[in-house]
Amino acid sequence: MKNVEYLSKEEMKSIQSERLVNQIKYVYENQKPYRDKMDEALIKPEDIKSIDDIRKLPFTTKHDLRENYPFGFFATSMDNIVRIHASSGTTGKLTTMGYTKRDLEDWTDAFKRSLSFAGVTNKDICHISYGYGLFTGGLGAHYGSEELGCAVVPCSTGNTQRQLQLLKDFGATVLLCTPSYALVLAEAIEKSEEYTIDDFKLRIGIFGAEPWSLGMKQQIEEKLHIKAYDIYGLSEISGPGVSMNCGGEYLHIQEDYFYPEIIDPETLENLPDGVEGELVFTTLRKEGVPLIRYRTRDLCKLYHGTCPICGRTLVRMDRVKARSDDMLIIRGVNVFPSQIENALTKIKELNGSHYLLVVERQGLLDSLEVKVELNPSYFSDTIKDIEKLKKKVEHEVTSAIGIAPKITLCAPGEVPLSDGKTKRTIDNRKI
Repeated sequence: MKNVEYLSKEEMKSIQSERLVNQIKYVYENQKPYRDKMDEALIKPEDIKSIDDIRKLPFTTKHDLRENYPFGFFATSMDNIVRIHASSGTTGKLTTMGYTKRDLEDWTDAFKRSLSFAGVTNKDICHISYGYGLFTGGLGAHYGSEELGCAVVPCSTGNTQRQLQLLKDFGATVLLCTPSYALVLAEAIEKSEEYTIDDFKLRIGIFGAEPWSLGMKQQIEEKLHIKAYDIYGLSEISGPGVSMNCGGEYLHIQEDYFYPEIIDPETLENLPDGVEGELVFTTLRKEGVPLIRYRTRDLCKLYHGTCPICGRTLVRMDRVKARSDDMLIIRGVNVFPSQIENALTKIKELNGSHYLLVVERQGLLDSLEVKVELNPSYFSDTIKDIEKLKKKVEHEVTSAIGIAPKITLCAPGEVPLSDGKTKRTIDNRKI
């Protein structure tokens, strides 16, 4: 069988069409929330005859998934589900994803392919510092690396000195983690009296789960003496491995599993190659939680044709630099302003609806500052009381979003509110 990475446009379209027809029939019969959408749009499975008909279908959004929490979007019974992952949502409800055995096999295959794009082989030792758990990063990287035949070191996150020891002693050649953590490791080596960069055998880094600039990529490559590659994924579609950089500017999408579109986020009309819009994915083989025309809210462009770098014909996407909603990605964690607002408004000492989020890239890492006004009746409290309140606010916000921000308590009226739509976030990062 011809390698799917090098199929002609017509060959790929044939695979996609067959899989879409089967997927829509399966979804209509097994996934009530989407069947209701199709019925409302007067669309039946027999109306979908090829991949060209995908534009007839309604979109799916994160709101749909939250409204059907936890298992309402599952398309098969729990005895066929072998794993559950989840990501954070705007209201505190998780977005839950269930995987059948075949779903995991397809995801593993997509990640295995992604590794090969970067030149990883079964002779490599893969050190995985993505988190293991409900987050898809660690386990996605783990099974894809094993499937390729690599030796896997499942370190997960944290304990940087221990990570350095294992990187050196085990001789890992491939590092998989967030780009910000790669820089943490690089800085730890620079400051170490025990290690130098020559003690390590790393040659490749595969980094994702958060936005990062080309300048940051260059820093990582220089500091760790490696070639850095960008990997993209989202838990709703499968996890990391939806697309992967081959060494050039763009990332190849595994489009036999995940069909991409670019739409105008306002008109919802499809856009041509090279025009920035919102990235939309349709799963073509999912059994657990298939998603049709899922709006990712990520903004990018698509490019079809043969890649001048590697010769693959899989459609390419550029790096995601922005989103069409208010979600922030900070150190690999999805953060919604509404999550923070919910936490702030529960604290009586605060005027919790008057807040501002400031995101910076301080040195090599992202930071989040939450500026929030004090309730006038508490403004005159002692410094000791203010410090106690600040710790309380930090605890509540950290519990809500999963990362610790800097808390700045402001005087009443100090946080500006506009007459129109209030700007809640200032993102000063250069992605």
